[in-house]
Amino acid sequence: MELLTIFLIAVGLSMDAFAVSISSGFIIPDANRSHGLRIGLFFGMFQAVMPVLGWFAGYRLQYFIDEVDHWIAFGLLAFVGCKMIYEAYFVKKEGKTIDPIHLKTLLLLSVATSIDALAVGLTFAVLGTPLFPAVLIIGFTTFIFSGAGVYMGRQWGGYAGKYVELIGGLILIGIGFKILLQHLGLV
Repeated sequence: MELLTIFLIAVGLSMDAFAVSISSGFIIPDANRSHGLRIGLFFGMFQAVMPVLGWFAGYRLQYFIDEVDHWIAFGLLAFVGCKMIYEAYFVKKEGKTIDPIHLKTLLLLSVATSIDALAVGLTFAVLGTPLFPAVLIIGFTTFIFSGAGVYMGRQWGGYAGKYVELIGGLILIGIGFKILLQHLGLV
């Protein structure tokens, strides 16, 4: 898999964390750089760990699914992308009732925003994508987007959240189609 494709996957995966970070910046009174760094660090680490877990699970299954790996990759990325689009428009977001800096809340948000990366890690294993560079790119991209999201949330409030998730979902669906078309020899 090309580095540009991995970067685009990282951007798509980071959109959930970015949207939550924007909301966190809106919720946290006097959000500052340390809040952005803390949220970015947690979200980035979890986004980096989840693909590793998915990759190991997928690596063990690779010999059984070689014939349909491109369909699995397409299905997983399309599912995650559609889920993000659905959540952007139909899932009611919680208001100002949580403290996103509290350790327990931050851990729960980190896991919730990185579950999709588990499926992407499975896709990496199926496609034979080198794990280390992909994990670094995903973790670093999410760290940057999340830290910036806290700052943007402080500046803008909660206006951009659903559009960010929509864009991330569309990116993941597009990459799924690209993988499918490449394996079918249409691109």
